[in-house]
This record gives sequence, structure tokens and C-alpha cells, in this order.
Amino acid sequence: MKAAVSASWGGPEVIQIKEVPTPEPGPNQLLIKIHAATVSRTDDGMLRPIPKFARLFMGLRRPRLQILGMDFAGEVVKTGAAVTRFNSGDRVFGLSTRRYGAHAEYLCVEADSSVARIPDGVAFDQAVVCEGAWYANNNLRQMEVNGGKILVYGASGAVGTSAVQLACHRGAEVTAVVETRHVELARSLGAHRVIDYTQEDFTALDERFDYILDAVGKTSYFRCRRLLKSGGRFGTTEGGPWMQNFWLVLWFRLRGTRRVVLALPAGSQALVELMAERLAQGEFRGVFDKRYRLDDIADAYRYVASAQKTGIVRLDLLA
Repeated sequence: MKAAVSASWGGPEVIQIKEVPTPEPGPNQLLIKIHAATVSRTDDGMLRPIPKFARLFMGLRRPRLQILGMDFAGEVVKTGAAVTRFNSGDRVFGLSTRRYGAHAEYLCVEADSSVARIPDGVAFDQAVVCEGAWYANNNLRQMEVNGGKILVYGASGAVGTSAVQLACHRGAEVTAVVETRHVELARSLGAHRVIDYTQEDFTALDERFDYILDAVGKTSYFRCRRLLKSGGRFGTTEGGPWMQNFWLVLWFRLRGTRRVVLALPAGSQALVELMAERLAQGEFRGVFDKRYRLDDIADAYRYVASAQKTGIVRLDLLA
């Protein structure tokens, strides 16, 4: 099978399209022919890697995971002997959070892992919506968003567009902060109020929020803290300058509060089932930007690294 292989650390230039052995499913695994995948900020961070100390865990001299890609949608072509939950021919989608590997023509995943059937009427290339929703949902859960007022900074990326929709579904009153070209998009996703940060300083707002989510890692708790109500929480998807968010989480935990929340990825299986339900009911839609073929995946990485994308960058695996 063809796969995008990064055998060394570096930028998009290290990626090579190679023929590698097609995996064989184990007793409790599915072999999936990938129709669509994504290239995300997570993939870009793992390619380089960012931060560099991550090599201590990901491989000092070369990457342990050489085929990246977490979000996938495709067709089951073979099942292991012990699999009863799925059948060959099932259309499925989900997240490969441990071995990654979706930047290839075929992928093996555990049948009881983060995989679900694609709802009827949803195309393969509309089903690769889980990664951004995973990070968004983890933050909303950790922040205990259930109603209240939330401000989502960076509401036009994969995490931000997911956070707006999921927060609205949790009954929150959502204020979205975006640049001019994304104002109408944020409104269409259900945001109750949209602020164009190129025209207005959102930190000067004369109101307070129960929650603030930095969905792109480009603001900080110190910049936003005056907007938080007493007992309010600031959530983020990044470590921040000098990894300050990790230290803030620790500092507030020692003080017996959870003022700053940095949700580490966890619990993806329930998220995929949730997304299957939301897609089936028409209560969630993916926001998609450019799409690339596997042979052009280096260009996809360059675009993601430019920080100009809107929502999700798709990868088409079928010829």
C-alpha cells in the first residue's frame, strides 16, 4: 500500500510517499481501506516535533510513529476472527489515537476502539470530523460547561468550530472571537455573538464569562482573566509561552481551584459515538478547508503550518 512516511524529524520535506506492507488485522481488529483523512496541527507538531523535548517520548533519533494521521473514514475490508461488532463492507470513521497511521491506503484498528459506523447519508469526506471535536469536547468536559456563558477564542479552526457547536448543544451562550472573514461562519455554527478581533479588542468587553476557551493557543490566561467570573475557568489547547499553562494548572490545583484547565487527550471512544449521533441527527457539521491527495501531503502540511486554515484540511486517499 502507499503511505506517507516520515523516517526522520523535520518539516514537510522529510515526508516520502512509499510502498509499505499492507497490515494484517489481528483477532480483534479491523482492516480499513481509507477514503478520507485529515492533516492537523497535531500531525504538524508530531512531524517536527513541537515542543522539541517531546522527542524524549516520541523517539530521540527518529520518530517511533512514522506514518501519522489520526482522523479517518473508510470501509472495512477485513475483520479479525473475534470481531462481532463490524462486518466487511461497513462504512466507518473514528480516531487512531495510539498508532496513528491514517495517512496511508489501509489502517488496522481495534474493533472495540474509537471507531463507529458512518450514519446513512453522510459521505466519507464529511465524516472526518473527530479530531477537532475530541480536543474541544475534552476541554468542555474538564471546564464542566453545562449552560452558562462561554467565549471561544479562535472559533474558526478545527477545534474552535467544534467547540462552538458542542457548547451550544450543552446549552451554553456562546461568544465567538474570529477575524473578519470568519464572522458569518461563526454565526452559522450557532454562536450567539461574534466578535471580529481585527475591529474590536475582546479583552475590553464589559461583561464576564463562566468559561473562556482558547482554541488556537494564541491568547493567555493573564490576558483574559479579567473577563472571568468568580469561579470561572480558562481552558486552552496549548502549553503557551514557556509552557506557562502547565504551571498555571499546577499552581491553581495547589490552591484548591481549577481556574486554568489544560485538557489532555482522553476518552476518544465515547466521543466518536457522540459524533455519530450528532451527524445522524444533523446537529453537527464539519467545516472543511482545502483538500489534498496523498501524493501532495507535504503541501497540506505547509498549509496547516501557515496557521491560515479554516476548520479541517482533508486528505483524499482514493484514486
